[in-house]
Amino acid sequence: MAGSFFKGCFLSLFDYKTEKYIVAKNKKVGVLYRLIQLSFIGYIIGWVFVSKKGYQETDEAIQSSIITKLKGVSVTNTTESGLLVWGPEDYVIPPQGEAVLFVVTNFLETPNQKLGYCAENPKVLNGHCRDDKDCEEGKMIVAGNGIMSGRCLGKDENSTGTCEIYGWCPIERIFKPQGPLLTNAENFTIYIKNFIQFPKFTFSKSNVLDTADDSFLKKCRFDKDLHPYCPIFRLGDITRRAGYNFQDMATFGGSIGIVIEWDCDLDKGYSNCHPQYHFTRLDVSVSNKTIAAGFNFRHTRYFKNAAGESFRSLFKVYGVQFNVMVHGKAGKFNIIPTAINVGSGLALMGAGAFICDLILLYLMKKGNSYRERKFEGYKSNKSTSEDYSVEDRKGAKEQKNLALL
Repeated sequence: MAGSFFKGCFLSLFDYKTEKYIVAKNKKVGVLYRLIQLSFIGYIIGWVFVSKKGYQETDEAIQSSIITKLKGVSVTNTTESGLLVWGPEDYVIPPQGEAVLFVVTNFLETPNQKLGYCAENPKVLNGHCRDDKDCEEGKMIVAGNGIMSGRCLGKDENSTGTCEIYGWCPIERIFKPQGPLLTNAENFTIYIKNFIQFPKFTFSKSNVLDTADDSFLKKCRFDKDLHPYCPIFRLGDITRRAGYNFQDMATFGGSIGIVIEWDCDLDKGYSNCHPQYHFTRLDVSVSNKTIAAGFNFRHTRYFKNAAGESFRSLFKVYGVQFNVMVHGKAGKFNIIPTAINVGSGLALMGAGAFICDLILLYLMKKGNSYRERKFEGYKSNKSTSEDYSVEDRKGAKEQKNLALL
């Protein structure tokens, strides 16, 4: 008996069991079922496979390097500095050709500063005083220009004065610039050389045309249609593509983001992976109303006179900061994501039957009739003869009649 039992269990492993289907003659539900199926098929084919390329393995860990170089010359003539010629080594900060660089377009100079005693700037609020007690000797103000000496200068009965400080005198001249001094800066050109690599696919490429012509980069300018692999941009064109006029930005400065985007379908080959350039201004809000707009900082140039005394010239420079950012992803056919997305799509197809079953069971008038046919009850009793369903008893009776024949 035990052997027969285990033998039956073993043989049952090779049985194929199929589901029982009930055909509901309801046109409305049938149409809904087909519409749901078509919707899921459209989603799988159109969105998953065509738009999102779900049949591909992707790599978004792009490795990138940026090399920048500027060219152009401008001339300024101010009372403090006289006639100056500005080259890239003067107006590019830092000059090493990094992904973030600053181009000077305007400046204010305080020349020939020397360490000594002078009055604090009246615009330094904590530097105001009425008597010497307000100027504690040796005290430093964070926003000030030096160390207090203990004396209050320029005070009278009707107004406050400022504390005397020890620092670089005369103190910085503070006034708003009226216009850009490097007026020719919008004609400067920037060369942006970008190397990228997708390590998963051992794929690498550059945004510079692969050519043996040495004169190509000397005479070309970027054009989306004519010269997409000539990454030399005129500064005025960059700000224009970002939606701003260069001369308006040049007075007080600003910040421009240059995004190089690589979206590569490697199934189409090496020649179909192209860089796309996007430009945006970063120092203004959506409303374009902010006191933080613009970009400036200070730097100094030190020198000594014939007597060996140390002097410096303080420059407050305004200009445009360029931030070069690289984003990208690459995709290539792989059977694993393809199989996963196909399987997910087939699973979604079953949702149509689930939704239609809910409608037939709970929303249709004849839901009870459908429920009786879809779900069959089975009642187990102690009597062996009662363990059979109606169909099983009929089948057994027919077999008995056949045996009597």
